[in-house]
Amino acid sequence: MKELLETIAKALVDYPEEVSVTEIEEDRAIILELKVSKDDMGKVIGRQGRIAKAIRTVVKASAVKGNKRVVVEILQ
Repeated sequence: MKELLETIAKALVDYPEEVSVTEIEEDRAIILELKVSKDDMGKVIGRQGRIAKAIRTVVKASAVKGNKRVVVEILQ
């Protein structure tokens, strides 16, 4: 899932070298922290959060196979 999120984010931004994803595993959940350049925040979030919501939906759908709960956090 980390690789999936990283691939999606790198395709959206102007500075793909500044994209980093940190994976934190807890009991039944996986937290993915996405960090992008300050200039690319708008491209990852989108208008009214639509792109961020779409990214979260795709990653959650991917996590269903592993019977895990995934939370995507977008950090600056």
